This record gives sequence, C-alpha cells and structure tokens, in this order.
Amino acid sequence: MDFLKFALPILLLCSISTLPSLLFGQENCKVLNPSISGTYEGKCKNGLANGKGIAIGSDKYEGQFIKGLADGKGIYTWSTGESYVGEWKAGQRDGTGTYTMHVGGTDSIQSGLWANDKYMGPKPQAPNIIYKIGVDRYNIKKKNSPQNRVLIDIFQNGSRNRGITNLNITANSGFDVTVGESVGFNEVVFPVLVRIKYTTLNKTRAATNNVSFEFELFEPGDWTIELYN
Repeated sequence: MDFLKFALPILLLCSISTLPSLLFGQENCKVLNPSISGTYEGKCKNGLANGKGIAIGSDKYEGQFIKGLADGKGIYTWSTGESYVGEWKAGQRDGTGTYTMHVGGTDSIQSGLWANDKYMGPKPQAPNIIYKIGVDRYNIKKKNSPQNRVLIDIFQNGSRNRGITNLNITANSGFDVTVGESVGFNEVVFPVLVRIKYTTLNKTRAATNNVSFEFELFEPGDWTIELYN
C-alpha cells in the first residue's frame, strides 16, 4: 500500500507529461497532398503520414500513405462527390482502380489501369490456358517492347529440350519467326490463339510423352511462353 501511495502520483505525472508530446506529434504529422492536408488521423513516421490513415481537407482520403503521400490502396472522395477506389503511387492514381463520377444525374464509371493520375484503359484480360497435357509447369511473360510477337521456349531438366519430335505450332494470326532457339509468330494481331504439340522423352528418358498446350493472349505485346517437361 505504501508503494502504491507513492508510485501512483509519479505514474500519473509521467502520463500527463508525455500526453502533450504525443498530441503534438500527431498534429505535426504532415500530409503532402494539398487537397487532403487539413486534418490527419493515422500512422506517422518522421513527421509525415506513413501507413494507414485518414486525411481530410477540401477532399478526403482513407488508405495507405508513404512519406506523406497517398501510396498503396486507398479511397479518395472529392468534395464534388466523385470517388476513386484503387491503387496510388506518390500521391497519384497509379495501378488498378475504379473512378466514379456523376454525369447528368447518373454515375459514370472508369475502371481499369491508371498511370501518373491518368486513365490508361480497361485492365487487359489475363492469359487463358485452354488445354494442357504433358507440361510440368509453364511461364508466360510479357516484355517491355513495341513488338506484337509470341515466342515459344521448351525446356527439360534445366536446359533446352533438344529431344523434341513432331513439333507443330499454329496460331490464328502472325508470321512464323525464329529468334535464336525460340520459335513463334511475329506481327501478331491480338487476341491470338496458339496451339503447341510435340513428342518428347520424359525426364528419365524411360518413356515418351505427347505434349499439347493451347492458350489465348488478349493484350498486345512481346510475349514469351516457357514450357517445362
């Protein structure tokens, strides 16, 4: 009892003395987006909004922040009623998101990809694997290139599969092309449907496998498909 008699006033004094600094730190946690820089409630780092929070100025934003700017997933609501739900980067709409605006008394929606606060169009449909047999795994990759091309690479046991017979690759658009050891189609018009068939020994060379792989690509670009047997 004597210990509590002397300890409680000290603990209370410490709590009171630290409270102003906590409040001061929250008040000075800055949001760098001017339109939402009025009040802020949320996580803070080095004096800047960082982590999940809510910022309200002339507009309102609720979501992730990095170094004082909207960054990550969040919901932005303009004072005029428009809203954006999606991804942000360095204070701008960037990534996948949906923008809802009011036009003539009805809602108009832009949903898809955004970059540098500009709408880039609908999100492309992901590659569709229609049929797969005799394939252990596969990779489908899109390069940053202006070409509209599809190239096929076939591997086994960590290296190129050189034991292929009866290879047959067809597509509903494009011209045959060979680039190094890759084969495929150039000047492709998307969406494109590609069918691959061949025969190969299995990994242990003990049996023969008939491989079939059929897929469809929707987004224009320079694509590479890697098959592993």
